[in-house]
Amino acid sequence: MKPLKSLAVFCGSSTGNDDAIIQQSKELGQTMAKRNMTLVYGGAQIGIMGTVAKAVLDNGGKAIGVVPYFLSTKEIVNSNLTELIETKTMHDRKVIMYDKSDGFLIIPGGFGTMDEFFEIATWGQLGLHTKPIGILNSNGYYDALISQCETMVAKGFLPEANFKAIQTDTTIEGLLNKMQNFTPLPAPKWLKKDRL
Repeated sequence: MKPLKSLAVFCGSSTGNDDAIIQQSKELGQTMAKRNMTLVYGGAQIGIMGTVAKAVLDNGGKAIGVVPYFLSTKEIVNSNLTELIETKTMHDRKVIMYDKSDGFLIIPGGFGTMDEFFEIATWGQLGLHTKPIGILNSNGYYDALISQCETMVAKGFLPEANFKAIQTDTTIEGLLNKMQNFTPLPAPKWLKKDRL
């Protein structure tokens, strides 16, 4: 597995009301900067997004923001980024974040974060990428999501191997180490090899 030099972090544009989550988001940004990992994210200066990006930049790290043009107002967009990329659509945003990242890290967020997680997890299940996906289960935030995935497995709607391919941890260092050591699943037998 190649080193994780850049990570797409999917997270909320709201800050939420849990101080433990906010603090761990800061620690994530600090850790990424210390590990020389470039942050690739939604480009906002607000919410948990802004918390992670500020911590990365304040500690000498690099942050690339990818934002659709209809959200690119000065109230939302972080103007201090290493690089800012504007896209036409939300889908274009996800494709560029995918292209610029060696892995995907999910921390607390809302509908948008869930959309990004499930899409990138589905791409992995279909064999469209072999990059690691990690869920940082901050202060139990994703307990219910992990439980739901276990129910999907138990009811026969999600292959257990695809569920286990999603790395989870409550600690930043633990999760990043799991992602770094991730072994991709073999491509599905039905997948046309020229599509990889």
